Amino acid sequence: MNDVYAYIPAASHQTIRTYLNTADLEIKIKNKRATKHGDFRKNKTGSYLITVNNNLNNYQFLLTLVHEIAHYKTHKLYGKVKPHGAEWKHTFKELMLPFVRPEVYPSDILPYLAHYLLNPKASTDSDQNLSLALQQEPLSSDKSYIFDLNIGSDFQLKNRKFTLLEKRRTRALCLDLSKRKKYLIQLKVAVTPLNIS
Repeated sequence: MNDVYAYIPAASHQTIRTYLNTADLEIKIKNKRATKHGDFRKNKTGSYLITVNNNLNNYQFLLTLVHEIAHYKTHKLYGKVKPHGAEWKHTFKELMLPFVRPEVYPSDILPYLAHYLLNPKASTDSDQNLSLALQQEPLSSDKSYIFDLNIGSDFQLKNRKFTLLEKRRTRALCLDLSKRKKYLIQLKVAVTPLNIS
């Protein structure tokens, strides 16, 4: 469990220590998983396990860790309830509150984090603004996010060329120009815009 502290901001260590001060909870750091940042489950032995991906930056890691600790605390307090229902939302907000300050999160992330915590969802990726703010990587001048492109724009992604057909809530419907197949791609993906005549 000591590994956890290498992945989170120093100003969060003390509070996280108090959250993890329990004998029946184990934390494991996992390699990147495409479908999730972390998870929580009860082991067959009756103990509990939280896993968090090792590829997250310290701001994403902290948010994911607290998200999963909230599942643990919700389970202990309320038993079996909806995974991201009212009980979890209340617990998650309460656990996150001590971290919503500039000593933990940079000032350019704090407004998005505060807005997300008004009604937290199952995934932080569902909040496009927070997700982008948490990435903390400047976009190079030749790149754009799909959500910034106009319908009908062409772009390149991993050596494949696409046309943007439609924007949905979190994804874009795009046409692969060589395969002539349609794909859904997340709006927050950085791509290279093209001018194809």
